[in-house]
Amino acid sequence: METGFHHVPIMVPEVLALLEPARGGVFVDGTLGGGGHAEAVLSAMPESGRLFGIDRDDEALKAASARLSRFGDRFTAIKGNFFDMRSLLYARGIEKVDGILLDLGVSSYQLDARERGFSYKAEAPLDMRMDQSAPLSAKIVVNEWPEEELRRIFYEYGEEKFSAKIARRIVERRKEAPIETTTELAELIKSAIPAKFRNEPQHPARRCFQAIRIAVNGELDGLNDAIVSAHDLLKPGGRLAILTFHSLEDRIVKNAFRTFENPCTCPKSAPVCICGKKPTAKVLTRHPLVASEEEQAMNSRATSAKLRAIVRMDPVSGSY
Repeated sequence: METGFHHVPIMVPEVLALLEPARGGVFVDGTLGGGGHAEAVLSAMPESGRLFGIDRDDEALKAASARLSRFGDRFTAIKGNFFDMRSLLYARGIEKVDGILLDLGVSSYQLDARERGFSYKAEAPLDMRMDQSAPLSAKIVVNEWPEEELRRIFYEYGEEKFSAKIARRIVERRKEAPIETTTELAELIKSAIPAKFRNEPQHPARRCFQAIRIAVNGELDGLNDAIVSAHDLLKPGGRLAILTFHSLEDRIVKNAFRTFENPCTCPKSAPVCICGKKPTAKVLTRHPLVASEEEQAMNSRATSAKLRAIVRMDPVSGSY
C-alpha cells in the first residue's frame, strides 16, 4: 500500500540506546509520523512487546499502519494529540508504560507536501494544519489575527527580531486583499526585513513560518503539561525520550526534566529540605545529544535536532 507519506527518522541509534526497547513491555510513540522510529523500536523489541502510535494526521496514521502491518497486533495506531496521551491510553486499558518517544519535529512529508502549506519554498495555499480537520489554519492567523498578536508570536515562537516590522507589513497588505499563498507571505516577510539582513543562507521568512505553524497547531500550549503527563505514565525504570528542533521546545523539555530530578522548592538558604518533594526521575542526558556529522550531512533536518531523556524513579525507594 503506497500512501506517498515519508519521513526520515532522526537519531535512530541514539533513540534506541536511551529507550532500551529490548527490555520489552509497552511503548508509546506519541508523534508517530510515517512510523520510522516506531519501526525501529518494534524491531528491537521481543515478540511480547507492544507499541501504541499516536498522531493527529490521518495521512501519517495511514502510512504508518501500512508500514508496520507486519508487526500485527503488536502495533496499535491511535488518532489524537499526544497532549491527550493519558486519556487515549486509559481508554485502551493502558495505565502504565515502559517507554515513550516524542519527536516534536514536523515530518518530511508535511514539509514537502506542497498542498499542506508548511514550506516557504513552494507556492501553496496557506494552511499548516497537522490535523486537517482542525478549524484554525495559517490563512486565518495571517489574515485575521491582530497586529499585536502577530508581533507576539513572531517574537516568542520565531525569535524574530524584526517581528514588529513584519506584523505591520502583513496588516497593511491584507487591507488591500487577503494573503492567500505561502510564497506571497514569504516574499512579504522578506520585504519587511531591512535589506542588509536579507542575504541569509536560508530564507528570512523561515522564523515567521515556524511561529505561524506553532500557533496553528498549538505546539507549545500545554507542552510542559504533556511532558508531565508522559512522565506520570512511566513505570519505575520506564524511559521518556524527546527530540526537539528549536530552542523554545528544548528549553521546556530541559526545565521539565530538571524539575523531575530536583523538585525541591525550599529556599537555597534552608539548611535542610522541608518541602518533602523527592526526585521522580533521573536525567540520562546531562547535555542534549545531537545528530552525528554524517547524519547531518545526509539529512539537513537533523542539524537542529536535540535529544534528551529521563528514566522514571520510584519516589519512595529512589530506585528505578
